[in-house]
Amino acid sequence: MIERFALLQELSASVRNTPVTALLGPRQCGKTTLAKEFADARNGSYFDLESQEDQARLENPATILRQLAASKDSLVVLDEIQQVPQLFNVLRVVVDDPQVQGRFLVLGSASPTIIKGVSESLAGRIHFIELGGFSLEEAGQQSMHTLLVRGGFPRSFLAATDAASRTWREDFIQTFLQRDIHQFGFATPAPALRRLWTMLAHYHAQTCNYSEIARSMDITTKTVRAWLDILTGTYMVRQLQPWFVNISKRQVKAPKVYIRDTGILHSLLGIEDYHALLGHPRLGASWEGFAIEQVLRILQPPEAYFWATHSGAELDLLLMRRGKNHGFEMKFAEAPKISRSMEVARADLQLEHLWVIYPGQHRFPMNSRTTALPLSHLPALRNEI
Repeated sequence: MIERFALLQELSASVRNTPVTALLGPRQCGKTTLAKEFADARNGSYFDLESQEDQARLENPATILRQLAASKDSLVVLDEIQQVPQLFNVLRVVVDDPQVQGRFLVLGSASPTIIKGVSESLAGRIHFIELGGFSLEEAGQQSMHTLLVRGGFPRSFLAATDAASRTWREDFIQTFLQRDIHQFGFATPAPALRRLWTMLAHYHAQTCNYSEIARSMDITTKTVRAWLDILTGTYMVRQLQPWFVNISKRQVKAPKVYIRDTGILHSLLGIEDYHALLGHPRLGASWEGFAIEQVLRILQPPEAYFWATHSGAELDLLLMRRGKNHGFEMKFAEAPKISRSMEVARADLQLEHLWVIYPGQHRFPMNSRTTALPLSHLPALRNEI
């Protein structure tokens, strides 16, 4: 059992300050376990909206929710709320009732853009917390190789063997394609979506060429974009948007795509273990996506970008913190060195500092405004930038 103290603290703060807290993330990432632990400590009421029995308990939702949330210390948990999206309108009416003093915690496996109406229904009344699989901070530095290969989904990471982890991930992929996508209301054919997902794994950490993918799959570019948005909205894929600055150079305008969980990425690429990963041509791309996810988990920026020019200069990750630009380069190397691309990015983007994230043990300055930082040292940046 891996405790997730930081997330529990974030939940506590949100529940104190906001009538409705939404804990969102992919299937099987640990949302239910975390919510039950949180609710049990507060004698909360729990509803699993995939259960017919619990749906029946909410046959008159407004009345039931008002009763359960009448007292100031009460908490009501609604799990997999995307199954009953009309509950968002009910929640809006309930939380606006001055007689309702309690709090609501809703769990979902799709983003607000997929769960239609959530942002409009509960605007000003809801706080979103995004939950992924285990982070390196939670799993511990000693588990970095395992976390990189297996990904952060709890059952994959904690599996007894690499083979058991691979089996779980393949089952997850099949279930997601054949059941979950249809439960979200999409009629996308599973075999075609699996092909797209696999193609995206080969595009991992690259800009997305919609036209090339469309030609390969014999579908339209519009369909590629729509299916990619589905995978993005269900937390399987990250589309990292490009940043533009007013310079004379031609800049890349297409997003970069990443399979968010490296365990799923490696299953789609057929990479079985750490030894196989070390010899695979996508090793650097795998590390890049893994490190980017860890940075975003630690720093939780409201926006994140990459930057690239057609002449070859590139920055893996650009964040704005307190009005200043901070850059991140992800290098799978024992002793990373400053490249010409880094120098161009630092100058053109006027970076306050450039952090080179690598899998080593020691932090060291590369020059006055560039630092090589071990991935395990990322939590220190919370207080530095």
